[in-house]
Parts: sequence; C-alpha cells; structure tokens
Amino acid sequence: MTNLKIGGVPEHFNLPWYLTLREKAYHPEGINLRWQDFPGGTGAMCKALRDGSIDMAVILTEGIIADIAKGNPSKIVQVFVSSPLRWGIHVAADSDYQSVDDLKGTKAAISRFGSGSHLMAYVHAQQEGWDLEKDLDFELVKNLSGALEKLPQGIGDYFMWEKFTTKPYVDSGLFRIVGECPTPWPCFVIAVREELLENQPELVRAILEIINTTTYEFKQIPAIDRMLANRYDQKLEDIQLWLSQTQWSQQNLTQEQVNQVQNQLLKLDLIENKIETDRILFDLNYTFSAE
Repeated sequence: MTNLKIGGVPEHFNLPWYLTLREKAYHPEGINLRWQDFPGGTGAMCKALRDGSIDMAVILTEGIIADIAKGNPSKIVQVFVSSPLRWGIHVAADSDYQSVDDLKGTKAAISRFGSGSHLMAYVHAQQEGWDLEKDLDFELVKNLSGALEKLPQGIGDYFMWEKFTTKPYVDSGLFRIVGECPTPWPCFVIAVREELLENQPELVRAILEIINTTTYEFKQIPAIDRMLANRYDQKLEDIQLWLSQTQWSQQNLTQEQVNQVQNQLLKLDLIENKIETDRILFDLNYTFSAE
C-alpha cells in the first residue's frame, strides 16, 4: 500500500473526495490516500507542495500557476471544477462601506500572499479600474476565521472568499456582501508534485479515474443537496443554487486557458515572465470515459 497525501479547502467543492475516502475507494488500487484540510487556502497548499508535506492538491488555478512560474516543483494534471469561483466581496456588518466603490484605497484582508484572496484582489481592482499601486493594500488574516475576527475590529476593510462558504456568516449578520467577482477561468485544478508524476504516474491515473467517476455522477446522488447543506451548515436553497452553477471536470486545462491565466498574472505583475505550457501541465496519457 502506497501512502499519499492530498490537500484541499474544507468546502463543499471537495465533498466528492470525502465520499471516495470514506468508502476506501483507493485501497483496491494499493493506495492509502489521506486528506488534509487547508483552511488557509491556496497559499498554504503551495507551501505544502513545495516542502513535500503533501503530494497532491485541489487548488485554485491562478494560484498554482503563479507558484509554478516561481519554481513550485508541481504540475497540473486536470481541472477539478470547470465553472468559475464566485468570490464574494465582504465587509464587517457594521462597516461604513456600502459599495465596492467605497473600498477603493482601503485594505483587502487576505489569507496570505500568493493565495487566491490575494491574487483575486488584484483581478478585482483591475476590473474596477483602480490604480494597483495606490488603491490596493493588504492585511494578513490567515483564513476565513481570521477575517471573521479581524474585520469587525477594523483590521482589514474587505475580504474576498467564495460566496457560498461565507453565506452563513452573511445570514447571521457577521458579514455584509457588497459585490461579487467571478474568476474568468476554471476555478479548481488538481496539482501533483513532479516527483510523484515521474516515479509513479500510474497511481495518479488510478486516483483520477476514481474521483472522476464520482464527480461525473455527483449531482445524481440521491439527496446530495441535503447532505451538502447539513455537512457545510448551508441553507438548502443556497446549496441547490450552488449546485446549479457548479460543474466538475474530467479534462485538463487547454493551452489557451493557461495563456489566459498567465497573461493576466503578467499584466498584474504577479509573475515576472510567462513559462512554457509543458512546465505547467502534465500529460498522463489518461482519458476519462463515462462508460
């Protein structure tokens, strides 16, 4: 049995992994796959991939591409969720800020530098036509729990996070949502350390086959909406809306999509230069078949 560790955010997108792990679906392939939650998000997972404390990650597309361009010894083997991530722009409930325009020149609370909350703050600022030097500043809060604690204290002015994950805190009156910023590309990919890809690619193919079979059928699982709502403390109608907007994938990114992300990162000065697509994507010679 080969021990492998995969990381991801403790959010509803990753319930398919929980289901396969609960069923020990990887054991017949000789794989003891263990899950590690990363509430700190993409920046924390990039660090874990670099230091080898995890072998794989379900990670934000823009974050891992930026980190691979900076030397992360990993590659993307597949898109996990092909639909955009819908980032909510949140402020403390008692904040004076009433609109996105009010946030110009204030501090974005972020989990860490290189995280999705950091990179998407740049994307959002550019979309709003802000001066990236003068109108954008940051406050480190580590994760969602940190933002819930710090924003009401006036530490950081707004916080960008997946809007359905934060919806219970909006409903309870801790946060207000003043806007949204969907990613202009597929939101989650599966990244794997190059060492594993070079030495045991057959294990990665086996893992993908199992998780892809699950995601392909995921929306048809009886009462899956209720399971999600209960597990992630969500209203049933919110989960049903989220399910209708979310698409899992069994394919890898295209070269055009990689170029789109890199062009945006380069434009925002978040990478120094573009790198070749084959340094970002890895071809496992694997194709998922639903039959």
